Amino acid sequence: MFCLSGLLSYIYPSDTANLTAALDTHNIPYRFLPNTKDIWVRDFMPVRTGSGKLVSFRYEPSYLKNDPDLRTDFRKDLAPQLGLPVTYSNINLDGGNVVFSPSGARVLISDRVFSENPEYPSAALMRELSELLEAEVLIIPSLKSDMTGHADGMARFLDDRTVLCNRPLSSCGFEQQVKRAVQDCGLDAVDFPFVPAGGVSAVGCYLNYLETERVVFLPVFGIEQDAEAETSARQLFSKEIVPVNIREIAQQGGCLNCISWEGPHA
Repeated sequence: MFCLSGLLSYIYPSDTANLTAALDTHNIPYRFLPNTKDIWVRDFMPVRTGSGKLVSFRYEPSYLKNDPDLRTDFRKDLAPQLGLPVTYSNINLDGGNVVFSPSGARVLISDRVFSENPEYPSAALMRELSELLEAEVLIIPSLKSDMTGHADGMARFLDDRTVLCNRPLSSCGFEQQVKRAVQDCGLDAVDFPFVPAGGVSAVGCYLNYLETERVVFLPVFGIEQDAEAETSARQLFSKEIVPVNIREIAQQGGCLNCISWEGPHA
C-alpha cells in the first residue's frame, strides 16, 4: 500500500492523475493521507528498515525553521489514525535522506544529518543511526546550495553493491564528489542521466524514481533527455520501467520518491 498526501490531488491534479493512473494500471494499491501539512510524505513518515521495523525520526528540518505550518508531526497528526507499531527517535532526520540497499544491510545518508543534529557528537550519532536502522551507515556529501540536502536525489542502490549516481557534469564537480564518496565506501558507482535545472527545481532528477517489487516508476518531465533516461533505466533494471510525467511537482523540488511512502504491506 503506497501512501500519498491528501493535498496532492488538490494542488497538482494533473501530475497526481498521471501517477495514480500508472499505479492503477499495475494493480498497485494506494491511499491519500489526511492531516498532512505538505506533499512530501517521504520526509515525515517513518523509515522502514530491512526487517520491517518502522522508525519515526524528529521532523524539524532547518529549511522549515520559519515555516512551522509546513511541518507534519507524524506522532501527533498521523500516528493515531494509522495505528502502526513505531519506534520513535529524537534524531532530526528526513526520510528523503535515508536510502537503503535492497537487503536493508546498508543505508546512504548525506552529511546534512550532522548539521541538523549539532547536539550529537558525530560518532555517537552514527552509532545510534546504525542501531536504529539496523544497517551499516554510509555518509555521502550534501550539496550546500540544495535546500534539503537529501540523499535520494543523488544516489540510489541498484543492488547491495551497486549505486546509481547522477552523471557527473565535470571531473571535479559535485556529482563527481558523490560518486567518489560511494566508491570510497567500497561500492560500485554507475552513472545515471541527470539534467541540472537550477534553483529548487528537481526537473531532470531521474534518480528520484519510485521502485516496487516489479516496477520502477521513472519521473519524466517532457524534456529531450527523458528518452535517454528511459533507455538507461531499461538497460539497468530487470523490472518494468514506467515513465510518469510529474513536471509540475518536480518544479517544487521533488519527484516520485519524495511524494510516496510504502506502508507495511507494500
